[in-house]
Amino acid sequence: MNNHKKGVNTICTHVGELEDKEFKGAVSPLYMSTSYQFEDVDVKRYPRYYNTPNQEALCQKLAALEHTESALIFGSGMAAISTALMTFLQQGDHVVLQQTIYGGTYHFAVSQLERFGIEYSFTEGWEVSDFEKEIKSNTKVLYLETPSNPLLTITDIKGVADLAKKKGILSMIDNTFASPINQTPVDFGIDVVVHSATKYMGGHSDITAGVVAASKEHIHMVWQTGICFGGSLSEYTVWLLERSLKTMAIRVKAQNENAMKMATYLSENKDVDNVYYPGLKTHPGHEVAKSQMTGFGGMLSFELNPEIDASLFFKALKLIKPSMSLAGIESTMLSPTQTSHSLMSPEDRAKQGIKDSLIRFSLGIEETEDLIADIEQAIANVKSMAVTA
Repeated sequence: MNNHKKGVNTICTHVGELEDKEFKGAVSPLYMSTSYQFEDVDVKRYPRYYNTPNQEALCQKLAALEHTESALIFGSGMAAISTALMTFLQQGDHVVLQQTIYGGTYHFAVSQLERFGIEYSFTEGWEVSDFEKEIKSNTKVLYLETPSNPLLTITDIKGVADLAKKKGILSMIDNTFASPINQTPVDFGIDVVVHSATKYMGGHSDITAGVVAASKEHIHMVWQTGICFGGSLSEYTVWLLERSLKTMAIRVKAQNENAMKMATYLSENKDVDNVYYPGLKTHPGHEVAKSQMTGFGGMLSFELNPEIDASLFFKALKLIKPSMSLAGIESTMLSPTQTSHSLMSPEDRAKQGIKDSLIRFSLGIEETEDLIADIEQAIANVKSMAVTA
């Protein structure tokens, strides 16, 4: 029985929970203290050292979900990403980054790395060969994101991980869009996994957090950088994130189903030009996604016909929220050019294939019939305005 492998819902619910020894409550107690005893204790606890009771317990759950030995939590996804990158890169090093990545990560690379004497290259595409072409003698990290934000490109995780190992390079992946429910990159050989836990891990659009998961050795290295950068979380946010993780598998599976239904509907809609979703057989990365994902995710993107003004479309929505973030239980849409990728130049967005007409659609848990009705009334509304203009 000791070797029994726990199911993902059991891990979400029970691993890393703290026992309420005094009152026997059903949920983890919340330890709000920012100051702990330092004499006659095994661990000197301090929030910036990522070792308060709630922090440690949450990290156990995160590591179990990502199939890693250890994990750390941070104040945001970008705190996790920047701390992880700066842990494994130093002056004179070079990093290869996938072309299609989150705009915040792109902006961090182009605005910060050169200040520290770190070189970087972006791949021309997202195939393994694209990474190999950019490797130099001083390359220390290969950084990928799959599915990518916002075009849902798919990269062969095992292929990049094998390439990194062959070259003696560390591999790092942003697993935010997939979540550990749909994809566990360490199983394919990736060294370090990062997340914006604001998204599927939080899942309720009410907290901001980040995660780094890896081996004990690598996490210890990230910890040494992290305590200097100071990107820790408040105890209440830690507690809220642990609460949210308990339902993550249920939420994500429902969002997977909704995204598949909506991607199919949009791909058949004459008012939509293109749909980007790896669950569609027409998606160029569909077969690779099938080989490394257990679900295709709750995110998709699409482009409206040019005659339908995207800005007016957003304003006409009544149920779906035009909102900045993603992965909450409510469905949201946004324009990447105005939000997540607004810090990129128009030229760089064009290189990635991000058009002004592109809409990123984060599926919630509502009935798809209601979402379809909202999209159809919004399109009809915009068309009627065009006729009367």
